Amino acid sequence: MSAVLVHGEPLAELPPDLYIPPDALEVILESFAGPLDLLLYLIRRDNIDILDIPIAEVTRQYMAYVEVMKAIKLELAAEYLVMAAALAEIKSRMLLPRPQTEGAEEEDPRAELVRRLLEYEQYRAAVERIDARPQLGRDFWAAGIGTEGLDQERPVPEVSLEQLLDALRGVLMRADAFAHHRILREPLSVRERMTRILETLRPDGFTEFAHLFDAGEGRLGVVVTFLAVLELVRESLISLVQNEPFAPIHVRSCA
Repeated sequence: MSAVLVHGEPLAELPPDLYIPPDALEVILESFAGPLDLLLYLIRRDNIDILDIPIAEVTRQYMAYVEVMKAIKLELAAEYLVMAAALAEIKSRMLLPRPQTEGAEEEDPRAELVRRLLEYEQYRAAVERIDARPQLGRDFWAAGIGTEGLDQERPVPEVSLEQLLDALRGVLMRADAFAHHRILREPLSVRERMTRILETLRPDGFTEFAHLFDAGEGRLGVVVTFLAVLELVRESLISLVQNEPFAPIHVRSCA
């Protein structure tokens, strides 16, 4: 059953008056960026050592491709013809006998071509690595958003002083709801300080009043020690002695 329909009718044969131009259909099996690309393709396809190129075989395959290009697009064959001439020159130089000279070794006619091929292969590998990287518009696309309506002016709301104070009052009320009080045990005890003072005093001697205080404890330590001394005096466990006015005060145990 025919898959081509013309005006709803299947078409099984071409019309006899149908004209098809000679170049209407073109099939390109391989596409090369230049003569070096073609040479490198021929070398890699046949697994040829690039440092030992069989010029005759490569030139034959190269010229076959150039003939195909001439038949299709002549304007593309110019640079390929230049390379064909270079291959022919290399081939002729390899066929000619080399003069025997002492102390000097003639350079291989293929050396310059090999150098150009190796350099081109490095550039092509670098291009392939760059092309494999993600590209904008091919592998990913930039996100965008319309700006319609974003430039409109919005009126600033008017806030009175009473509304501002009400908002502050609400914040303070919420803060009070989270308030807490922590009770800590006093690090210094008057009863404990009384015991320490009694252990410090000698039963048969006097201790200067100022020596009972530790300045490193700060104001709180001084107050606790003073209260402990007063409590010991009240309970008649110690006595305070002063020989004369404005003289140092000494403490003596009454136990």
